[in-house]
Amino acid sequence: MTERDSYKRTFDLTIIILSYLLFLPLWLLLWTVIPLMIWVEDWGPVFYTQERLGKGGRRFTIVKFRTMIHNAEALTGPIWASDDDERITRTGRLLRKLRLDEIPQVVNIVKGEMSLVGPRPERPLLTEQFDREVPGFSKRLQVQPGVAGLAQLKEGYTASPRSKLKYDLLYIRKMNPWLDLWLLFASVPVTIQRWFTQTKH
Repeated sequence: MTERDSYKRTFDLTIIILSYLLFLPLWLLLWTVIPLMIWVEDWGPVFYTQERLGKGGRRFTIVKFRTMIHNAEALTGPIWASDDDERITRTGRLLRKLRLDEIPQVVNIVKGEMSLVGPRPERPLLTEQFDREVPGFSKRLQVQPGVAGLAQLKEGYTASPRSKLKYDLLYIRKMNPWLDLWLLFASVPVTIQRWFTQTKH
């Protein structure tokens, strides 16, 4: 770790431990109900794993609740998913709107592969593609990727590569524990607002 992000490990583990201690019944409910909903819909696997790039370009396997049909990329190959992607299941659409599909990434955080806050990790092939289209895109790899971040807060998870780079580089320049804490709390009402907005449509 660099001196600037040396706080990350302690910050992440403290927030996770406090969160699970204070809201244990809620976490137990989510960890029970969500897998059942996914499995009942199509009897497919509950979790989805995929190779992503972490800090310094190190590869790791991200863990998420599955939101698409099983083997969704068998015919299409690696493509960037959109909010109206037909491969997303009914349960998956709900999980994505509420960002609940990200819950299993607590495993990646505990392992030290991700942080609670930071640039969203991209797939190796897409990172190479975006780096050609948007020079400097790989500069996002200076810090650990995160579950929440400035780019997601401002434009959601389908922000363009150029927007992602702009906001992620701004976060990297300003990063500190107080900013991370603010981004975590600010992400909650934004997620709820987007949920109600999309529901009305």
